Amino acid sequence: MDRCRYGYFRHDLKRPPAFALFLPLGLSLGLSACTFAPDHIRPAQAVPPLYEAQAVPGVTIAHVGWRDFFREAELQRVIGEALVNNRDLRIAAARVAEARASWRIEGASLYPQLDAVGTGTRGRTLFNLPEEGAAQLDTRQISVQLSASWEIDFWGRLRNLRDAARWQYLASEESRRAVATDLVAQVANGYLLEREYAERIALARASIATREESLRIMRRRYEVGSGSRLDMSQAQILLAQARATLQALEQDRDVNRNALALLVGRPVEVAPGTLGLATMAGQVSLPVGLPSDLLVYRPDIIAAEHQLRAANANIGAARAAFFPNISLTGAYGTMSDELDGLFARGSEAWSFTPTIRLPLFNAGRLKGNLDVAKARRQRLVAEYERTVQSAFRDVSDALVRRRQLGLQIETTREMLEAQRERSRLAQLRFDNGRSAYLEVLDAQRDLFEAEQTLVQLRRAEIASIVALYSSLGGGFAPEQPFVIDAAQTREEQMP
Repeated sequence: MDRCRYGYFRHDLKRPPAFALFLPLGLSLGLSACTFAPDHIRPAQAVPPLYEAQAVPGVTIAHVGWRDFFREAELQRVIGEALVNNRDLRIAAARVAEARASWRIEGASLYPQLDAVGTGTRGRTLFNLPEEGAAQLDTRQISVQLSASWEIDFWGRLRNLRDAARWQYLASEESRRAVATDLVAQVANGYLLEREYAERIALARASIATREESLRIMRRRYEVGSGSRLDMSQAQILLAQARATLQALEQDRDVNRNALALLVGRPVEVAPGTLGLATMAGQVSLPVGLPSDLLVYRPDIIAAEHQLRAANANIGAARAAFFPNISLTGAYGTMSDELDGLFARGSEAWSFTPTIRLPLFNAGRLKGNLDVAKARRQRLVAEYERTVQSAFRDVSDALVRRRQLGLQIETTREMLEAQRERSRLAQLRFDNGRSAYLEVLDAQRDLFEAEQTLVQLRRAEIASIVALYSSLGGGFAPEQPFVIDAAQTREEQMP
């Protein structure tokens, strides 16, 4: 509902005597505080009250900082470098600075503007006198003045514009936090992929070494006549497949390193190692809280709500434009035709110009501006609801993936043990002449694929934990906004 808030404007600055003509007038109007902006009402949460997937009860972990969540020192180092060097984050920080400056600009319009003005004029005028004919008059004038102008914000137009800029600034701050949260998750996933490729490449190289030895044995047996050419060819195929897999893995690893370099802002060297988080992936407790917690911790949802508040303020400014505009303009100074007489007695000059402007006809421009503001608010309401629904889906998907991946890992482990036993028995049968080498070939191929799959699933399980943490809004708590430079944040003084 529209509302008016009444207050009084205090002005304690000393002014030249002429300005006393309009200051009491401004004070008598009881400035400030009518506003036609609609009250902000948070749209209804268009999601279920609980997550359907199995979730750990308790307070959400979204308030946990990324350093407390990612305990591995090497991963902390890479994330820290990304937060310093990433260009997307720098762009987001520049947008915050831009929005903060815009807020200051809009706030400055609420206060009187004071300028010092100095002018000098020389001119010549030609004219005809009835009896004397053509004549000319030279003129010269020098003046120094203090000029003041002030738009009285009686209907709240300027105040609403300032509030809109403020909410836009806060939205940009939350958008920067969203970029930082997403960056942390992307770097963590890139780091996990690096670890996955390292482990899979090590398995591939070990498999290649084993298959090279098998090929040597098969070739030797063929040469002495105790083996067939088919067995040797099958051993060559098995070795070629392992080498092709290694080449593909090395290619994917290099591509991932390029992506990681883009995120970090420069080429980064990741120390060799394995998936150190794999052993603890199934033991991490991840309380997710309630869907309503997303409204508090998810930066994209908070930013969308700030955008809604800015839209309300813009509606108030558009409505106020229909009402009279009251402004005061005055000047006080000295004027003379000679420089040495500029400050002489009797050279004072002043002016005072109050102005009231009432829009009568503008071909629907003001109504169009109001309709635009209302339509923009309707769009932002829908975007807010979509953002909430998308956040709920992100959390639900991460919960489903984590649960299902845990089951898949257990199944793959059992299958891997069976494949190892199968490979051992197949090799024994072949060595004893009870089966063809094709049986060994199939067993080793399936064993290699199972080893590769298990590593992929372990990485995917940890990635699902990272996705859950990120989807809950974790990384940077709202009460402690993320900052990458010395600029002030949302707690700075209002303009």
